[in-house]
Amino acid sequence: PPPLPALQQQKTCTRALLWHFCHSPGKAPSLASSAVSEKVRTRLEELDDLEEGSQRELLNLSQQDYVNRIEELNQSLKEAWASDQKVKALKIVIQVRTRIWSMCSDPRPLPDSFTADEVNDTAKETCLNWFFKIASIRELIPRLYVEVALLKCNRFLTKCGIQETVPRLTAMIRGIGDPLVAVYARAYLCRIGMEVAPHLKDSLNKNFFDLLGTFRQIHGDSVQNQLVLQRVEIPVYLTLYSPAIHWILQCVSYRAPEALLTEMMERCKKLGNNALLLNSVMWAFRAEFIATRATDFIGMIKDCDEAGFPQHLLFGSLGRSLACADPPEAERLPILNEAWKVITKVRSPQDYINCAEIWVEFTCRHFTKREVNTVLSDIIKHMTPDRAFEDAYPQLQSVIRKILTYFHDFSVLFSMERFLPFMDMFQKDSVRVGVCLSIMDVFIKHQQEPTRDPVILNALLHVCKTMHDSVNALTLEDEKRSLALLINGFIRMVSFGRDFEQQLSFCVEARATFCNLEPVLVQLIHTVNQLAMETRRVMRGSHSRKTAAFVRACAAYSFITIPSLTSIFSRLNLYLLSGQVALANQCLSQADAFLKAAVSVLPEVPRSISIEGKLRSSEGFLLDFINNFLSALLVVPDHPEAGVLFLVRGLLNMVQDYTWEDNSDAKVHVYISALPLLAAMSQESYLYSIPKVDSNETLYGGDPKFLAEINKLCETLIGQVLDHLKTLGRDESIHRQGSLAFSLFGCLLAHGDLRNNKLNQLAVNLWNLSHKQGYCNTRTSVRTLEFIKHQAQQPDMVHLSDVLHRLTLQSRT
Repeated sequence: PPPLPALQQQKTCTRALLWHFCHSPGKAPSLASSAVSEKVRTRLEELDDLEEGSQRELLNLSQQDYVNRIEELNQSLKEAWASDQKVKALKIVIQVRTRIWSMCSDPRPLPDSFTADEVNDTAKETCLNWFFKIASIRELIPRLYVEVALLKCNRFLTKCGIQETVPRLTAMIRGIGDPLVAVYARAYLCRIGMEVAPHLKDSLNKNFFDLLGTFRQIHGDSVQNQLVLQRVEIPVYLTLYSPAIHWILQCVSYRAPEALLTEMMERCKKLGNNALLLNSVMWAFRAEFIATRATDFIGMIKDCDEAGFPQHLLFGSLGRSLACADPPEAERLPILNEAWKVITKVRSPQDYINCAEIWVEFTCRHFTKREVNTVLSDIIKHMTPDRAFEDAYPQLQSVIRKILTYFHDFSVLFSMERFLPFMDMFQKDSVRVGVCLSIMDVFIKHQQEPTRDPVILNALLHVCKTMHDSVNALTLEDEKRSLALLINGFIRMVSFGRDFEQQLSFCVEARATFCNLEPVLVQLIHTVNQLAMETRRVMRGSHSRKTAAFVRACAAYSFITIPSLTSIFSRLNLYLLSGQVALANQCLSQADAFLKAAVSVLPEVPRSISIEGKLRSSEGFLLDFINNFLSALLVVPDHPEAGVLFLVRGLLNMVQDYTWEDNSDAKVHVYISALPLLAAMSQESYLYSIPKVDSNETLYGGDPKFLAEINKLCETLIGQVLDHLKTLGRDESIHRQGSLAFSLFGCLLAHGDLRNNKLNQLAVNLWNLSHKQGYCNTRTSVRTLEFIKHQAQQPDMVHLSDVLHRLTLQSRT
């Protein structure tokens, strides 16, 4: 409702209630009553001052400021009631029912479905007293609102109190001269009526029909003169009626049959197709009812007087209904044509886009890319001049969302000539990125098959580049991860089939485009490695000159890209993986380069790394990587110019020089892990190999010098472990000493030749050392002895029987 009438209504109501509640008839004057009268007079004067000041205060308020002010008044009324200032807070009359209800609940509470016969006399008398006082209020509007607010209390008096009161209140509203004040009074009565007696449909209909009768007042001299005085134009004034009429019609149309809509349409026609009423009818009734009569509504809209209520608002209301329900198929195109004839003539860009945005969904829902493209073209035409699109980003974003809701085939989407020009209107960075995110999210969810369509690829590369270019120093890590996740999803959906060179070219372009997002670079490296392995699969492991050159190009791509990564473990793991891919494709020099690069990077590993914002020790991750690296070295042949076991020695030298954590046994764990690798390298036939790649078993063929080098290196490693065990003994780190001793024992048992007396004795000593203080896990020890016993039964493992007899279990005392 408009500010001034509502404020006057509130102050008049308060003044009247204050007077009537403080003056009880039939009492003789007294000093006390004189004091009360003086107090009331003072309050009334303050109220008059408040009314004048508030009116002046509200003259220049915006709509939102006024709403905020009303909320403040509402809160102050509640606080006044809570502080027992009943006269000041009388408008919160809902408390009255609570008071009467509490009276009825003594001695036992009333059921929810009580009747007037169950209400005690005290409660009835109190309730009647309130209604008598309300009836003595002289002003119509305050009396009406207070009585409507207390409508539910009629149940305390008579069985049919509400049914009798609602028609009387409906008739009272006819006495309100201002049609705008009257329509909101009817809306309030309908609201309370729906709450306390929703079955009284006749009263709702009567309120609505009375409303129709007041429409002629809007164009009368009284209202028109007031509008001129307040400088309010008739279209703006009419929109003030819409919320109230919407509510009344929603109450009337609630669970109403379709025939009621027909009746409403006939009444609209009798009123000369009143635009205000027609708009509310389309808002209130079910969308299915509106859609089946869409053509009739268009005819009525065209006959409306546009001076009072613009036609584009009416078409907007019709479009909302048609977005939820489908009109007859034969009528859809004529409906769209008629609507767009009106929409395209709207001069105001804001009014135009508000209406066009609604009808975009109808167009997408029922038509092809041709019609949608036409609509987009018209929007561009209206929103480009004077950069009007800058004030309509929410509506333009809504257009994009609606198109994406109905068009999941991106080859169709990007074949619309005006789609990308439409995207160009999003020139504010944050908005443009948000639209790109929406597009990519839909693509990832709905694109089922990989694509090589150049239209899709070029468009989505542009979209992803926009997302990537939004990254700066202030971008949060979560945002970067979200962007990278969408871009990686796009990269995974790109496939050129057997055209591997084109796929590699795409990865090269993508690397240049997305260089600031590390997860994307990681994905590209994985994609290229997968491409090389796919080439190997197609060639069945036998490369031609062309494919050999291609897989070397793939290796070069990875070798160039990996150093740009900031994550040290991403680099290490990708060096190892890429080296294995190169080796599988018989690119020996490239494999050596990757593995040597990995070894050279190891000293850069920090002692702690950040994981999800928390610092954690890197030692466990480093040990995992080194173990994986050692297992890969078995099949890597030595370089003819680098010496025997050059990669193994290089790794162990790095481990020796690396600055490990204080009191750490990690270095010794690496030495123990290297022993199984060296044992496997000394075998005549390796555990596994790579087709068409000659490992050291073939290169050396069991050469005694090669075996001697392995034995020498094993002795060195075992010596380093034993020296460390002695150090732990001196430092009283008994538990660590026992654990390491048992690990080395297990390694010798599994991979050593215990027929060698020295090695046999060393194994027994390690067992005794690990059990010396009883820290070793007894269950593990028992199972180990059972394993040795089982193995000793094998014909070539008889020597283990001697070892078994020398191993004893000890417990900590």
